[in-house]
Amino acid sequence: MTTERIGPPLIAGEREMLRAFLDYHRATLAMKCDGLSDEELRRQSMPPSTLSLLGLVRHMAEVERTWFRLVINAEEIPLVWSDTGDYQVAYDASAASRSEAFEAWQAEVEHSRRIEAEAESLDVTGHQRKWGKDVSLRLVMLHLIHEYARHNGHADFLREGIDGTVGA
Repeated sequence: MTTERIGPPLIAGEREMLRAFLDYHRATLAMKCDGLSDEELRRQSMPPSTLSLLGLVRHMAEVERTWFRLVINAEEIPLVWSDTGDYQVAYDASAASRSEAFEAWQAEVEHSRRIEAEAESLDVTGHQRKWGKDVSLRLVMLHLIHEYARHNGHADFLREGIDGTVGA
């Protein structure tokens, strides 16, 4: 499996630019997982951390679900791996498989893309219960770019530790 990653445009409107950077970071996470077995994807970093590439994929499924479906779309649904809203559950990929994690993540990405595309503008708002505040779709997209960028840094180190592969 080889993930295609398209670089964001150098000149574009705000929404197109945000969409392109978010997709670029999504593809980066997938690339970091390309060619690895389930066992390698479950390999944890260093104690006491339980962080793994598969755990990151599961976590990002929860992030996509939360920000686009629960916050912007106001859907009344639980997290994928936790009925109690505990994000840490997703990080435990010790019994997870590539197919299970990637199917959930890709499904959430598709929901996110649909919700964003159907939104009238980046000024559409939703309520972030944890913060007790309304937030715009613009903030959600920026937050996800930030979240992916941060975790893709983790993915760089995890992948290098598995097979020595470095670089974006």
